[in-house]
Amino acid sequence: MDDTIINSVNAGSELNYQIELQQIEAQFLELKMRFDTLQKENAHLKKENNQLKRMPLFVAVVVDMLGDGVIYLRQQGNNQEYLTHIDEDLYRTLKPGTKVAVNNSLSVVRVVGNIFDARIRVMELDSSPDVSFDQIGGLAEQIEEVREAVEYPLTRPEIFLQVGVEPPKGILLHGSPGTGKTLIAKAVAHEAKATFIRMSGSELVHKFIGEGAQLVRELFTLARERAPSIIFIDEIDAVGSIRTNDGTSGSAEVQRTMMQLLAEMDGFNNRGDVRIMAATNRVDMLDPALLRPGRFDRVIEIPLPDKGSRRSILSIHSRNMTLSNVDIDLLAEMTETFTGAELQSVCREAGMMAVRKKASAIEQQDFIAAIRKIRTDPATDERMFT
Repeated sequence: MDDTIINSVNAGSELNYQIELQQIEAQFLELKMRFDTLQKENAHLKKENNQLKRMPLFVAVVVDMLGDGVIYLRQQGNNQEYLTHIDEDLYRTLKPGTKVAVNNSLSVVRVVGNIFDARIRVMELDSSPDVSFDQIGGLAEQIEEVREAVEYPLTRPEIFLQVGVEPPKGILLHGSPGTGKTLIAKAVAHEAKATFIRMSGSELVHKFIGEGAQLVRELFTLARERAPSIIFIDEIDAVGSIRTNDGTSGSAEVQRTMMQLLAEMDGFNNRGDVRIMAATNRVDMLDPALLRPGRFDRVIEIPLPDKGSRRSILSIHSRNMTLSNVDIDLLAEMTETFTGAELQSVCREAGMMAVRKKASAIEQQDFIAAIRKIRTDPATDERMFT
């Protein structure tokens, strides 16, 4: 009996010991995890402390290479110029125009390379638009001229080399709003195997002196680095209008930006495999220096669509619609002065009218009502519908 009691006591002690051991092990693991966390925090704080203690680096541009490891630098921001000596290995990697990082003692720490303004980087399209030439009604002659000048030199350069002719350097599309100028540019971006950089002329107009010209330089530098590439400038009249002397600083800055654009398009620097497209509604406002051959070799007018083109445009925009007894030829006759954008709007409005009636298909009367709504010329409207 005594042995049984002793064994029970020993078993109880052993169980308590095991429980205490497990608790200690759990506390140990918890403390170890906290220790690891505090160690990581300590390392992170040390790193931040070292960063705060470190002196900042300044960006400078290599102006010239003077030989024997000596380079001529210009610091950006304050335009301070100075000479410094670097080792031969680093010297061989530099060239005029390269950006480098320098410390307080004006020694080159590392090569930075070209840094582009964020406004320039967002102009580059990562993926091409999903618009093809099959989605453009009419304009067959104009589209062929655009493809000859922009797409074929990039996709079929061997043909130009065989014939021995230099392709046009740039094209300018002009015409009424809504005739398809930007749509053609999107189709070129889709078809050409090239980097497409699109921008608006107003994006080059800035308040501070030299900022617009700097953006133009960076835009063409980016295009040369990403070559083969296409630059498309929409509404170019915002920066390329005829130069006048009205005495305002704003006008002078716009003219500086345009002169930089002229120099980049046809200056001493080789533009390389870079094609330029531009579009405007006001070709009469553009400066003659911008329109001369060598900058825009082709000036292409995008006219209002004729009857055949209107029929093609209406067919393209209505091909996914459910139609019931719709005469496309008659609609093409009734939309004589419509642009391509207005014809697209007619198809959209006709569909909305069918939706409003909860109809299962779009009828001829829906299109006629849409034409009445879109048309802006009352006299034409009265003549067509009486």
